[in-house]
Amino acid sequence: MKEDIRKIRMRQKWLEIYAGTGSVTKTALRCGIARSTLYRWINREKEHGKSELSDKSKRPSRLANMKITPEIETIILNLRETRKWGAQRIASYLLRRRIKLSAMTVWRVLKRHQVKAVVKRHKKSDYIRYSKEIPGERVQLDVMKVRNGAYQFTAIDDCTRLRTIRVYPNKKAESTIHFLGEILNTFPFPVQRIQTDWGTEFFNYDFQYELHDILSSSDQSNQRLRI
Repeated sequence: MKEDIRKIRMRQKWLEIYAGTGSVTKTALRCGIARSTLYRWINREKEHGKSELSDKSKRPSRLANMKITPEIETIILNLRETRKWGAQRIASYLLRRRIKLSAMTVWRVLKRHQVKAVVKRHKKSDYIRYSKEIPGERVQLDVMKVRNGAYQFTAIDDCTRLRTIRVYPNKKAESTIHFLGEILNTFPFPVQRIQTDWGTEFFNYDFQYELHDILSSSDQSNQRLRI
């Protein structure tokens, strides 16, 4: 809340300076911001007034109907049959297609159709982590509980063995999103793919929306990022 108030006051200051100079270029240089940023808030104030200088949600304004239809049930059952996915992963897949269902709802559909549980496969003993030839081609991401209130997030590049480690008080969305930013900012090469262990922390709604924003970014260095 305090951060939102600070941002609003900062934007109000930009507009006050612009009102005094009458020049977008001079104001942008003085405030250290891009002209496009200043134009955006000038237009926002013209359209909605100073009461609308806060950040707007990046989430889609509408999601698909949450009612379970026969078509959605068919999609769930087909994903389970063909890809052997669990309820959490199926729910994440549907969310990216604007169908918002909880993992529990997906699980109930599977249970109602008496679908057998997915048998987890054990990793091969001769598994080689560092097997890629290009830096950033694949980055392994693991989360480990160190103790109560301490979770270690580790990202290791499969080519260079370069790693980034951070410790967070939890593994909620804000921690996962922050660590994703740390990976992209600290590795000295573009990250093309991040491989996870399919933990629930990677499939909550906030993390998926943040990932969508990164994939939609004009930053060319991250356009090939996949998780």
